[in-house]
Amino acid sequence: MPEAFERGVRMGVDVGQVRVGIALTDPDCVLATPHQTLTRDTNPRKAFDVKIITRLCEERDVRTVYVGLPRSLDGGENRSTEMARDYAASLLRRLGSRGCTTSVRLVDERLSTVTAHQSLLDSGVSRRHHMDRVDQAAAVTFLQTAVDHGVRSGTEPGEQVHG
Repeated sequence: MPEAFERGVRMGVDVGQVRVGIALTDPDCVLATPHQTLTRDTNPRKAFDVKIITRLCEERDVRTVYVGLPRSLDGGENRSTEMARDYAASLLRRLGSRGCTTSVRLVDERLSTVTAHQSLLDSGVSRRHHMDRVDQAAAVTFLQTAVDHGVRSGTEPGEQVHG
């Protein structure tokens, strides 16, 4: 049975090899906005980026985190998809270890980075400044799509991550 979509702050997390983009919504899920870009810490023992996201979930009382799932255009999975799944599982473990009840879900993020680059160009951001903002903008793109779907359908979009 699908989980009901209820009021509350949502977070979008765009996981890359080098950076992690974060976007947040307001409690009514009207608008997703860029929040910050973190440097990815690939050391699983430290995982400072996961710790920062966990703290942000606690501080903002985030109901659900949507981690972007980068499928190929034909819907298949690849190395980046596996990386996103691993990251989402790591985030869920960290949230659980802190007693945080925020759920973690995987949502399709195909073409979100392309859309983000185009959006940045359209708003006058030069290409050389894209890398500072593109991960946040990609997170905004798939987060807004997810919450719009949730509001319309009344159910949480995406695939639930289990511990």
